[in-house]
This record gives sequence, structure tokens and C-alpha cells, in this order.
Amino acid sequence: MYEPPAASTSWRVALPHTTAAVPVARALVRTALAEREHTADCDTAELLTAELVANAVEHTSGPAPIELVVRLLPTGFQVEVHDADPEPPRDLTRPDPGLPDPWQEHGRGLLLIRMLSSSCGHRPTESGKAVWFRLPGQRRPV
Repeated sequence: MYEPPAASTSWRVALPHTTAAVPVARALVRTALAEREHTADCDTAELLTAELVANAVEHTSGPAPIELVVRLLPTGFQVEVHDADPEPPRDLTRPDPGLPDPWQEHGRGLLLIRMLSSSCGHRPTESGKAVWFRLPGQRRPV
């Protein structure tokens, strides 16, 4: 199991398994970065978080909540979204076989995560999986 470095600050929040979780997750990320005066790109962090949460809501079923884990690390920022489905997301870490059709509604979220994050991936958990991304940054000096 992954354990964050001791110097990290983290939040763990259970979100409802509905689309209402998306704006809540975005707000938590925005607040975490602002309160800790972190230099990670807030707009990108919110966008990628929204994509992970929306994917978890859309591609998993059941009443189990989705869990959002936000970690401010000494050299970056990490977001994990936990869900109850053990199936790994398709096309998250594989090289892009081609750009999705820009007129299609689906298929761009994981591409955005791959292109805009410094790293991303997934891992199994006891109750399903966690999908994550990292952005570079650090806490602003006082």
C-alpha cells in the first residue's frame, strides 16, 4: 500500500456516487491549494480532478461512495479517486493510439490527464482501485 512522505498534507473525503460529487471535488482541490499556498496550477488540478471523479461516477455502479484523496507533497500535488470497481481504466498509461474525435462526448478525459499531469496511473486497493495524477509545485515560501 502506498504511504505518502511524512512531509505531506492530505485530505480524504467520501463523495456521493452521483454527478454532484464533481463540483464538490473541484472545490476541495481549489481550497486545499489556496489554504496551503501551493504553486500547483489550480485550474489544471480542478479540471483533472473533475475528470477522475466524473469517470468514477460514470464507469462504476453501486451505492458505494467515491473517495477523493488530496495530497500536497514537498515537490508536487497528487489527487487520487478511489472507487469500488477493480477494473483498471483503459488508456490511462498506454501511449495514445490516436487523438479522439473532438466531436465525441466521451474519450477525452483520460487523454487530458495523460497530457496535462506530470504523472498518472492506477493501483488496486482493498475495495477496488485508485486512479491518480500528480502535478508539479511546492508550497510558497512565507
